[in-house]
Amino acid sequence: MYLRAVHAESSIQALFEFIKANPLGVLTTAISSPSHPFIQSSHIPWVLDEISDDPEAPVKGRLRGHMARANPQSKAMIESASNTTKLEQDVMILFTNQYHHYVTPKFYTETKPVTAKVVPTWNYAAAQVYGKATIYYDSAAEETAQYLSRQIDDLSKMCETSIMGYTGRDGKPEPWSVSEAPERYIDIMKKAIIGIEVTIESIGGKAKMSQESGEGDRQGVIEGFNGLGSDVGAYIAQQVKERGEMKDADAQSRKNPIS
Repeated sequence: MYLRAVHAESSIQALFEFIKANPLGVLTTAISSPSHPFIQSSHIPWVLDEISDDPEAPVKGRLRGHMARANPQSKAMIESASNTTKLEQDVMILFTNQYHHYVTPKFYTETKPVTAKVVPTWNYAAAQVYGKATIYYDSAAEETAQYLSRQIDDLSKMCETSIMGYTGRDGKPEPWSVSEAPERYIDIMKKAIIGIEVTIESIGGKAKMSQESGEGDRQGVIEGFNGLGSDVGAYIAQQVKERGEMKDADAQSRKNPIS
C-alpha cells in the first residue's frame, strides 16, 4: 500500500479500531502450486485479538478467521502447510471502509476556477496487514476442533452484537448463538471449513480524505459531498472535515512547537 505521509495513519490502536469496525478483510496468498493459481484472494470476516500497539513489537495482534475447505485457496494453503500447519509464505489481509466515493474536480471550488489544474480522485480508507498464517485443517485433530469452536462462537457474537446491535438490552433482540443450532449440524459444518490464524507482524493504513488539498478546496469537497444528500456523502464530508482539521492542527504544532 502506498502510504503518502499526509494520508498515512500512524496509530496502531486506530488501525485496530478500523479493523474491528470493518472486519471483512481480503486474504491474499502467493503460493506456488501445480494445481492452483499462484495468487489467490478471498473475502473473510476476521476476529481481532489485540496484543500490542507498540510499533516495535514483533507481533502486534492476531486475526482469526475461517474459510470453506472447498475453496481453491484453502486447498493451496493445505498443500503448502501439510507437514507443519504453518505457511512459509507471508500472507496479506486488506481491510477497506464501506464508505468510499469518487471525487469530481467540480468540488475544488478554489483551484478549479483559478487555474483549472485539478483532476478526479477517489476518497477512501484502508488498513493492510502482513503476517504468518497457521492453518487448522485436520478435522480429526483436537487442536482444530478447539480453534474452530472458539472462532465461530467469537465471530458470531461479534457480528450479532457489534454489527446487528442485538445485545438483549434496551429493547434490542437477543443475539443469535451457535448453541441454538443442532450440535450435530454444527459438527458437520465445521468439517467443511478450515481455520486460519494470522499473526500481525506489520500493519499500515491510510485515510485518503482530501487532506492533501488546501482549505478552500476541502471546504468545496465538504459542501459537494453534503450536497449529494446520501449517507455515503454525509460520511465522506465529515471525514474530510475531521482529517483536514487534524492536518491543520499537526501543521500548526510543527510550526509552533511547545518549548
